[in-house]
Amino acid sequence: MWMAGYATRNKPAEGTMHDLWAKAAAFQDASGKRWVCVSTDLLGIPRDLEIAVCTAAEKRFGLPRAAILLNSSHTHSAPVLQGALQDIYVLDEQEKQKIADYSTWLCQELLDLISRALGDMKEAQVAIGKGYVRFGVNRRNNKEADLVDLPALNGPSDYSVPLIRVTDRKGNLMALLFSYACHATVLDGYQWSGDYVGFAQLELEKKYAGCQAMFLQGAGADQNPLPRKSIGRAQQYGKELAAAVEQVLDDRLCQPLKPKVSLAFEEIALPLEVKDQRYYAEISSSATQPFYAKTWAKRMLQRLQNGEVLEQHYPYPIQCIVLDQQLIFALGGELTVQYALDLKKIFGRETVVFGYSNDVMAYIPSEVILKEGGYEGESSQLVYGRPAKWQVGIEKRIIDACVQLQHQLEKR
Repeated sequence: MWMAGYATRNKPAEGTMHDLWAKAAAFQDASGKRWVCVSTDLLGIPRDLEIAVCTAAEKRFGLPRAAILLNSSHTHSAPVLQGALQDIYVLDEQEKQKIADYSTWLCQELLDLISRALGDMKEAQVAIGKGYVRFGVNRRNNKEADLVDLPALNGPSDYSVPLIRVTDRKGNLMALLFSYACHATVLDGYQWSGDYVGFAQLELEKKYAGCQAMFLQGAGADQNPLPRKSIGRAQQYGKELAAAVEQVLDDRLCQPLKPKVSLAFEEIALPLEVKDQRYYAEISSSATQPFYAKTWAKRMLQRLQNGEVLEQHYPYPIQCIVLDQQLIFALGGELTVQYALDLKKIFGRETVVFGYSNDVMAYIPSEVILKEGGYEGESSQLVYGRPAKWQVGIEKRIIDACVQLQHQLEKR
């Protein structure tokens, strides 16, 4: 199959470096309220797959939408899914059918995974901790080619490694859920892998026999693992990330949580800039635009010529989870790091922020990035098939919605 993540790829995958995983952890608090967290070695789960999984899970298991968190590690060495990246590759009908079949299969696999997790719950103690690691670099503010000569790094980053530790009654590790805000883009070849994220999970599961290690991507859309482009680097960063988790466990820095879960979920309308036919016509006929940009523009132009009205808003998912007093936000899209820093400023630095959650529909730039433009602020929208970039003001809309959702949980 074709691999997701790099527009320069021109052929399907050729082998496997290590397996790709979807993993689930199901929790139930003292009142009987349940919450399921699913981690996946995928570039990003598109909206149609999210809706299919969550709708079916509500019918089969009685789980409300707020009780399901789907997170993607954003490895660039995973399969293309239906409804995503449709313009960046030249795919014949056979390859398109593979993608459709795989996406259908994956939906059922995720549902079966959730079912097994719910059916295999045991008494456990849940605790929260935080470590640190520093291989993530703000890619907009530091040139990769100049990295070895830079005396200091520029731009915002988040080096925290939040983790949730789950142990049985005897203190044996059952699961580790951990996060970091950094692209999984060390590798760019043609072998399936979870990138540094996959190596980190393998490292932890090797060290702690019987423990399920689950990675949840943070607000790392503008953060790259640097230097990169070698298997050795991917292994190195995986070991560094695993070591940050191990340090927290070895130093007994996790704080036990009381068995109380509060959940909330909503979608807010994020406005897109409205474009006319001339805009798409200019891109589609440009001699300097890349192939995928022209393909995207021609598709948008055809939609307009067919009398369609292009989307002016997108339903953006925001999820709030409180474990005892631990506040967690799970936000959709390729979330840039400023959102995590904003929410920590409002709610405290122990706040946990996941990006790439539930629906990965586009980059979610900060207001600064949106005004500056560039890949994260503007051109990445076409890679995801959105009709235009976001309107100015989305950062405030998202942060305000997070605050309101947290206030709703406080009042319950």
